[in-house]
Amino acid sequence: MSFSKHLFGLVLLVAVTSTLFAVPQESAKQDIKDAGHDTKQAAKDAGHGTKEAAKDVGHGTKQAATHTGRAVKTGTTKTGHQIKKTSKSAAHKTAHTTKKGAQKVEDKTQPKP
Repeated sequence: MSFSKHLFGLVLLVAVTSTLFAVPQESAKQDIKDAGHDTKQAAKDAGHGTKEAAKDVGHGTKQAATHTGRAVKTGTTKTGHQIKKTSKSAAHKTAHTTKKGAQKVEDKTQPKP
């Protein structure tokens, strides 16, 4: 029992003396330097993220413009084809109706036998 009391006392003595003679690991000056370095690194990281985001946005804009141009070209081609088709159909219908009207007028102008 006496041994355990002495052991406990010895452990307590070592703990107290080690905290009394502890040397600070860093000074206030070093803390300020570390804070400045961390701020600098954070700014670099933020700048890098902004640069990458700008690249991605620029690439997306370029792709959108390409796809829009392709759609306009395709739409124009299809529209032109549809106009040609509709105009041709309208011309045929007009010619047929004109021919029919001319036939009626001719029938009315013919003398009756």
